[in-house]
Amino acid sequence: MMSKAYPNIHKSIPVQVGNVTIGGGAPVVVQSMTDTATADIEKTVNQILALYRAGSEIVRITVNDEAAARAVSQIKEKLLQKGCDVPLVGDFHYNGHRLLHEFPDCARALDKYRINPGNVGFGKKKDTQFAQIIEKAIEYNKPVRIGVNWGSLDQALLAKLMDNNGRLPTPLSAREIMHKALISSALESAKYAESLGLAENKIIISCKVSDVQDLILVYQKLAKECKYPLHLGLTEAGMGIKGIVASSISLGILLQQGIGDTIRVSLTPEPGAPRTNEVKTCLEILQTMGLRAFNPTVSSCPGCGRTTSTFFRELADKIQNYLYTQMPYWKADYPGVENMKVAVMGCVVNGPGESKHANIGISLPGTGEAPIAPVFIDGKKAFTLRGDNIADEFMLIVAQYVKDNYKTINA
Repeated sequence: MMSKAYPNIHKSIPVQVGNVTIGGGAPVVVQSMTDTATADIEKTVNQILALYRAGSEIVRITVNDEAAARAVSQIKEKLLQKGCDVPLVGDFHYNGHRLLHEFPDCARALDKYRINPGNVGFGKKKDTQFAQIIEKAIEYNKPVRIGVNWGSLDQALLAKLMDNNGRLPTPLSAREIMHKALISSALESAKYAESLGLAENKIIISCKVSDVQDLILVYQKLAKECKYPLHLGLTEAGMGIKGIVASSISLGILLQQGIGDTIRVSLTPEPGAPRTNEVKTCLEILQTMGLRAFNPTVSSCPGCGRTTSTFFRELADKIQNYLYTQMPYWKADYPGVENMKVAVMGCVVNGPGESKHANIGISLPGTGEAPIAPVFIDGKKAFTLRGDNIADEFMLIVAQYVKDNYKTINA
């Protein structure tokens, strides 16, 4: 939950998406999206399962043609058979009105519809086709996300705002007009949906851009103008470190201000990298900010000339991977274990102190010294490990600490 110390300039109303609540003071929800062809049922199910197991609480899938629409209900059924009830969001562009009408099983199976006002239809067809999607949302009692993106902004609205701006004594900048167009498109579409009969608590809003400063400014303005829950995300964030840093900065600033009810990090996967990295980034953003806890926090030093680099790095890597591997089992039986803090330190300078601040910590002696490592539990020295099996012995100590300090559900 969000810390009371954070200013909250946006108080949203709750929207129920399947078994997940977005907004209204609920914890910030983690979302992701598949990149499989939805018509490939097996691959799509497997990727959804991977995203879900990594921590995604809502998963969006592309519904772009008849084959995809036909596959949705089968995907949902197979997920439920595997014990996965993660809410599914249908991402519609251009032909969503037709697909939802022609494939009622798809419309029923999805937990939310995503509509982009910039390409739901053009000219006279725009309002009609938008209305047809909203009618299906009402019929099947589904929420919608009205997701505006500056890469597919409603050009008619933008042109209108530019013309009006040109007649002002002191015109706004092109950047300010772009911000205004994004917000106007989202809010006008939401109000139109309400006029068609969709309840206010069935609407979520997003206004995505790919520039950090633009995203911050747009959402700060948007938060002051509506009570709809806000979906945060830097669109086309980029690959690797660039995408992670840009997303973390922009989302972090907004979340710190109390803006944002659900997030996605739109990373371009590096070659060979798993799709789940975007989920892990979301989890780290929320956990690092103290908004939610998903896994034990591991503090480890960066290493320097005092550390035996190979041994220290291998130890830190083994401990972190061990904790992530154990969490699915621990979480089921040991509530609260995700709040545990573990320290893996490389030398005597800061090692003992950092280890004492953690629930359980280990401090290596540094370069050129025999591998003798004190272990601290809740601030007190409890063991001294020696030799070549320090990592395995420390993992056993951690496992015992979990059993001793976190109440077993079945106890």
